[in-house]
Amino acid sequence: MRRSARRKRTVRAYREGGRTIVLMPAHLSKAAEDEHVRNLVERLDRREQRVRPSDDELLARAAELSQAWFGGRAVPSSVRWVTNMEKRWGSCSSSDHSIRLSHRLQGMPAYVVDYVLVHELAHLIEPNHSRRFWALVSAYPETEKAKGFLEGVSWQQR
Repeated sequence: MRRSARRKRTVRAYREGGRTIVLMPAHLSKAAEDEHVRNLVERLDRREQRVRPSDDELLARAAELSQAWFGGRAVPSSVRWVTNMEKRWGSCSSSDHSIRLSHRLQGMPAYVVDYVLVHELAHLIEPNHSRRFWALVSAYPETEKAKGFLEGVSWQQR
């Protein structure tokens, strides 16, 4: 909770590193604060549910992306969210064809999650970061936009 004497009327909430931050005017009563916090947290939860697909939904989305951009050649055995990935956005195991996505991607725009999936799917075809690998990834039309978004997020978190 961050109260501010300069904030006059607006109340805002956002998520940052697993915490919910609520900004509100200092003059609001405890009852008004409780009401705002409850409503804002519910709204954030609903929004995150819309943009936080389940592991099964991630696997289905990976199949769609593989079909669209790689002719179905990249077939992961599983795709799942993980919470132990703080430096990378995703990883892929070429031995068992599993893909893991950092929980930090949850709530980001769908084109960004799709880009990370495309990147990891490309590793199932080309296991390194060669020119052939980047040619596969660049077939996805939102590649540069998504890379820019992730670079901005990484820069902000430094």
